[in-house]
Amino acid sequence: MLKEHPKGLLVAFFSNMGERFGFYTMMGILVYFLQARYGLAADNAGLIYSIFYASIYGLALVGGLIADRTRNYKGVINIGIITMFAGYILMAVPRLGLPITILGLFTIAFGNGLFKGNLQAVVGQMYDHPKYSKLRDSAFTIFYMGINIGAFFAPSAAKAIRNWYLSINGLGYNSGLPSLCHQYLDGTLVNPETFQQLADAANGSPVADLSAFAERYINAFSTGFNLAFGIAAAAMLISLIVYRVWNKKLPDVRKEEEEAKRNGEPAVKVPQMSKEVEKQRLIALGLVFLVVIFFWMSFHQNGLTMSLFARDYTVQNVDALSFMFFDIIAFLGVIGVIIGLVLLVRKNSAKVKSLAVLLVAGCGYLSWVKYQAFDSSNTIEPELFQHFNPIFIVFLTPIVLAFFAFLRKRDMEPTTPKKIGIGMILAAVAFVLLLVGSLGLPSPSDLNQGPSPDRVSHFWLIGTYFIITIAELFLSPMGISFVSKVAPPRLQGLAQGGWLAATALGNQLLFVGTVLWSRVELWQVWGIFILCCLASATFIFSVLKKLERAAASK
Repeated sequence: MLKEHPKGLLVAFFSNMGERFGFYTMMGILVYFLQARYGLAADNAGLIYSIFYASIYGLALVGGLIADRTRNYKGVINIGIITMFAGYILMAVPRLGLPITILGLFTIAFGNGLFKGNLQAVVGQMYDHPKYSKLRDSAFTIFYMGINIGAFFAPSAAKAIRNWYLSINGLGYNSGLPSLCHQYLDGTLVNPETFQQLADAANGSPVADLSAFAERYINAFSTGFNLAFGIAAAAMLISLIVYRVWNKKLPDVRKEEEEAKRNGEPAVKVPQMSKEVEKQRLIALGLVFLVVIFFWMSFHQNGLTMSLFARDYTVQNVDALSFMFFDIIAFLGVIGVIIGLVLLVRKNSAKVKSLAVLLVAGCGYLSWVKYQAFDSSNTIEPELFQHFNPIFIVFLTPIVLAFFAFLRKRDMEPTTPKKIGIGMILAAVAFVLLLVGSLGLPSPSDLNQGPSPDRVSHFWLIGTYFIITIAELFLSPMGISFVSKVAPPRLQGLAQGGWLAATALGNQLLFVGTVLWSRVELWQVWGIFILCCLASATFIFSVLKKLERAAASK
């Protein structure tokens, strides 16, 4: 899958793993942390969440402008990694006030703005070479898969560190307790008997002073999340080391231009195009950006309303077989068995097949041991649902690539804009599944920010993640590829920043989900996102010819 690609592709996605780890740590626990630490209502936590995610992508415009003006893409990327590291360090400090937490989030967002779009621009620059140009779509899909490997581990790492910190403080985990603790301290708790029972269970013995317990539980619960942000900082440090050691394998346009100047060639080697073609391409980019706003507004509900659904409406206990996919070690065992079986059925050497047999046997044994150790009913933490999206990306990427290659050989592969439109339709289908699973459930406004007495199967959310991940693979890497292909050469960083700015606008609209959450029926929340996705798909198919002409223009 990688043999035809330049080595810089591996450097790019390994450098990006720390950012993805932090991203999925935030996606998995940020809204929970804000509510547990500061007692925020869902709409207020959602507003901070949406502003943070909008800033992550919106500031990419600033990063793109800086890189385009200085032509120092690699240097700006380096500063971005260091800045993100500083932000996660700030988030790792326990018991800071909300303003300091917001400062930490802004620092992460600013560093990400310097880093993300410019790294994507550098990947695109590798495929400007005629030798690699036909591999651009597959390159961005592989890049997308690689960076999500690290993301798979983030939710489990966050859960493990939080539960460990609770345990050393003599406390047990309960997702609903932080909210009840805040309500008790604020004097707004409706049912203190339930709080007493849950407090006794989490404490391991009867609690005499509920006020002291509430303070203690809030501090321990939120400090565990602070430590998880510290793990994200460590991941950023690893990415920094990888980038500094191997970034020579990435293209450096500033260095190339300086060498050209020394050799008496024109100082600026940026290919020029007519104003008319440039205008046509910028219009095409703007149309695509308009569509992706609504995709990301819907997709990134996985860290907001879908996380609230996981916590308040999804079953808290599953059978041993289902728990195999929530326990990180057991899940890795299953993954190892699948990889081993794939290696066995493919045409490989005898040595590879022997290793595949050992992999199947070893991972199969590990999975069996873990399965036997599980109870008939096992508790699942809601943030663990976040690891399904990255692992689905890793496993579905080769399938999607093979599907496109199959169509390409028969001259049937959809154009990049058409893939984006198909992705929007698939996203709508994902929310239809969640809507069906929500029928008959009480609305969040009826629950007073508490958990629902009626809970549904975990498979509704897992199925939704499966379909929306396929949609993401049709849209996100294809969109980044389209931007790198269509962007005028003199505006590469700015164009990638524009893609991320459109993502920022979509993320700024995330709060729509939490506003609806407390005001309408649950199924109606998902219905709004279905309509957004279908409207976006209709729009992109209506301008499809214009987009395809822009991609083909010279």
